[in-house]
Amino acid sequence: MDLKKLKEQLQIEVDTAFLYESIAAIQEDENLTKVLQSLSSIEKGHAKHMLDKILTFDSKCKMPFPSSKAKFQLKLGKLFGYSSIISSLSNVEKQFAINTLKNKIEKGEKLTGFEHNHLNIIEAINNNSALNVSGGLLSKFESRHKSVGGNALRAAVLGSNDGLVSNMSLVMGVAGAAVSNGTILLTGIAGLLAGAISMALGEWLSVQSSRELNLRQIELETEELEASPEEEKKELVLLYQAKGMDAGEAQKLADKAFENPQTAIDAIITEELGIDKEELGGSAWEAAIASFILFSIGAIIPLYPFMILDGKNAILLSIASSVVGLFGIGAAITLLTGKSILFSGFRQVAFGLAAAAITYGIGSLIGVSLAA
Repeated sequence: MDLKKLKEQLQIEVDTAFLYESIAAIQEDENLTKVLQSLSSIEKGHAKHMLDKILTFDSKCKMPFPSSKAKFQLKLGKLFGYSSIISSLSNVEKQFAINTLKNKIEKGEKLTGFEHNHLNIIEAINNNSALNVSGGLLSKFESRHKSVGGNALRAAVLGSNDGLVSNMSLVMGVAGAAVSNGTILLTGIAGLLAGAISMALGEWLSVQSSRELNLRQIELETEELEASPEEEKKELVLLYQAKGMDAGEAQKLADKAFENPQTAIDAIITEELGIDKEELGGSAWEAAIASFILFSIGAIIPLYPFMILDGKNAILLSIASSVVGLFGIGAAITLLTGKSILFSGFRQVAFGLAAAAITYGIGSLIGVSLAA
């Protein structure tokens, strides 16, 4: 074993315990204090276990003090708020979870379902308004689609945008080479079909993979619940406390959830995994079909003028239609982002026209070279 890496890992465990304990000491919320202290105790246990392992290689090794880096983090937290520390701890817990999973898989050990629990708890703390942390600071470790409708909306907006921008760029590039309308149409239709099929397949794989991952996590949690119900209940109590409940309420709610196996696993799935059993990542086919249709609609906008007009008139109508389409897509994106309609619309137009101008210029250069 790499002694240097073990000592580095030991220092990380010590620093993590120190930061948990230090933040706990200044909290006015009693529940947050208890949760953070519990996490600190767990990390101290990890550090003790790591030190024992190191002592088999280096008998003179001693438990290190918190590093100057950790102390500096704490000072910055006192000045600017503790969101940066919570974010750092979340990243540490994320890496711990990844390393634990990787090591168990390499050794052929059975996964327990506990590997992500500390990350879930620290993110629950982040969402508690009692702590001086911005609610939107941390991204989730595993991104999940919120609902079938959300999948379809996202796929529709992004699919139509990709279709319009990619086919407008393709059509303008070919038009810049001064080829015939027939060639432009053939190229544009080929681009439409290839892009729509690719988008639909990618969307299907994305949503289906998310669904299968969720199902696998549920399976692991179910197995762990059967093997260690008391440990699962303790983790659930800790998560409830992290979300603002006092210890008594958290214990009562966990006890009620564990009255029977079905309500217990439902609570674990909801609180620990953040999975909606009714959705499980959304419908892969709905997202794929929406993506295919909307990509095709977006791709036809810059192409249809060449079906009714020739030359510069077709190009001008294609650009005008694309500008309207791009603005509409930018406005639709505000449903997902909450930004200003004008800002999103004109930004989308600017990006689309820039892409079209570049490909048109490249097409013109190629056309001149071929003519020469």
